[in-house]
Amino acid sequence: MTNAYAQAGVDIHAADAAIEMFKAAVAKTRRPEVIGGLGGFAGLFDASALKRFDKPVLATSTDGVGTKVAIAQALDLHDTIGFDLVGMVVDDLVVCGAEPLFMTDYIATGKVVPETITAIVTGIADACAEAGVALVGGEIAEHPGLLKPGEYDVAGATTGVVEADGMLGPDKVQSGDVVIAMASSGLHSNGYSLVRHVLLTNAQIPLDKHIDELGRTLGEELLVPTRLYTKPSLRLARETATHAMSHVTGGGLANNLERVLPTSVSVTIDRSTWTPGAIFDLVRRTGDVPQPDIEATLNMGVGMVALTAPEAVEQALGVLKESGIDAWVAGEVTTASNGLEGRVTLTGQHAGW
Repeated sequence: MTNAYAQAGVDIHAADAAIEMFKAAVAKTRRPEVIGGLGGFAGLFDASALKRFDKPVLATSTDGVGTKVAIAQALDLHDTIGFDLVGMVVDDLVVCGAEPLFMTDYIATGKVVPETITAIVTGIADACAEAGVALVGGEIAEHPGLLKPGEYDVAGATTGVVEADGMLGPDKVQSGDVVIAMASSGLHSNGYSLVRHVLLTNAQIPLDKHIDELGRTLGEELLVPTRLYTKPSLRLARETATHAMSHVTGGGLANNLERVLPTSVSVTIDRSTWTPGAIFDLVRRTGDVPQPDIEATLNMGVGMVALTAPEAVEQALGVLKESGIDAWVAGEVTTASNGLEGRVTLTGQHAGW
C-alpha cells in the first residue's frame, strides 16, 4: 500500500521526517494549558483556564498568506512566511481585545520536502512564541497533480478569549477619540497580486536586483515578514482607554478602519503625518497606480490603528514605544455629518508624493 501510494506521488515518510525536524521549534510555543504534544488527531487545550473570566467570549480567526508564498518559492526562502501567517490570524483577534490562546496550521504542497516544511513551521513557531500563542497542531498535505513540486500554500486558524465587558469595538468609540497609527514593517501580506503584476510581470524587475531606494534587493524587500502587534495591542486594551483597534490588511487603511466605526462618527486621517516606506512609492510610480487604488490595496505603512481617548494618548504612545512599535497621532474621530456616517476621509498628502 505504501509503495503504491508513493508511486501515485505521495510520500508519507517525508511528512514524518519533517515533523521530527520541527518538533523542537513547536515545543517553544507551549503554554501551560496545552495537553499532550504533536501527533494526536486534535490539539488539546485545558479550558479550565477560562474560569478566571466572569463571562469569557471566545474569538476565532482564519487566514492565509496569499500570493506572497510565490516570492518565497521563487527565492527558495521559507523561514519568514510563518510570521506572515501568524500575523494575519492572531492580530485579527487582538483588535477586539482578545488574547490569542492557540493556533493550528495547514500546509498543502505538491511534494513534501522535509527541509522546506521545517523552515515554514519553524517560522510559524517562532512567530507564535513571540505572540504568546501555543501552536497545538497542524496538517501537512501532499497534493501531487494539483500542486507542482516546490509549490505550496499555507493557512492557519487561531482561537482567543476576552472578558465580555472588556471587548473593544464600535460601541465604545466616541467623538473626540484620537487615531493612533502603528507603523508596518512593509507590505505585510496583502496586495501581492498587484505588487507582483506591477514589479515582476510588467516591469520585469529581477528579484535579485538591488534597489537603491530600498537599500536591499527587491526579493529581500518583498519577503520582509509581517510585524506582530499582538502583545503591544493587548497592553493598549488592558492598560489604556483604547476603545477600538483595526488591523490594516486587505482593503487598506480606510476600509479596515471603517469596520470598527459606529454610524454616529466619522474619522479624518491626515496623510502628512507620515511617509510610507519606499516600496509603496516604487509600486505607485512603476505601475502608475492611482492613489485611490493603491490606498485601497496596500497598508501604506500603517499596520494597526488604535482609537484612544484623548486623555490616554500619551500613555498609549508610551506603551507602544516601550514595545518597539513606531506610532504617531494620525487623525481624529468626530461626530458624523454630511453623509459621512461611519466613514474615513484621508486628507493632506504624504511628503514627497
